[in-house]
Amino acid sequence: MEIYGYIRVSTKEQNEDRQIIAMKAVNVPPENIFMDKQSGKDFNRPNYKKLLRKLRRDDVLYIKSIDRLGRNYEEIQQQWRLITKEKGVDICIIDMPLLDTRRGKDLVGTFLSDIVLQVLSFVAENERSSIRQRQAEGIAAAKARGVKFGRPSDPLPESFLSIYQDWADDKISGTVAAKACGMPLSTFRYKAEIFKKQAEI
Repeated sequence: MEIYGYIRVSTKEQNEDRQIIAMKAVNVPPENIFMDKQSGKDFNRPNYKKLLRKLRRDDVLYIKSIDRLGRNYEEIQQQWRLITKEKGVDICIIDMPLLDTRRGKDLVGTFLSDIVLQVLSFVAENERSSIRQRQAEGIAAAKARGVKFGRPSDPLPESFLSIYQDWADDKISGTVAAKACGMPLSTFRYKAEIFKKQAEI
């Protein structure tokens, strides 16, 4: 029997120290801790896949909390079944002792664990949806206040007007005009289209 731990943080900037401390407290060997710095929206994570290949029947897998496993309700259920039923590995969610498949192997214990898992995985996905909604609402509110998103546009060269007019009058090609402005052809055409619309207003 081997003891493993799985850690996930959503971004490279987030700190995994709390999860590592939790793994040490339950005596997970450092070499058996697998960590991904990636979103929990799905299970397409390199170190999670490596962990699955390592797991053998009767091993124990520790995870700090259910949302560290993932945030997609259906996929959490699928992975839980894959690990516990198909691979025969026990899972222990450190922050939720009821989600410890080593306990209550009888029908009632399994039933209670399944209910708790469904509720918690639903909460995890619901929180992810709420975050997306709050982000969308925040962006919409900022746009309504006139906040502009994205990289600011580079200012046009001083000679743009005369180059644009020569190009518009077919005196020079788009390639020549773009080169004279010091920008790619696609950028010149884009800027020219915007300039034309503004001039027509």
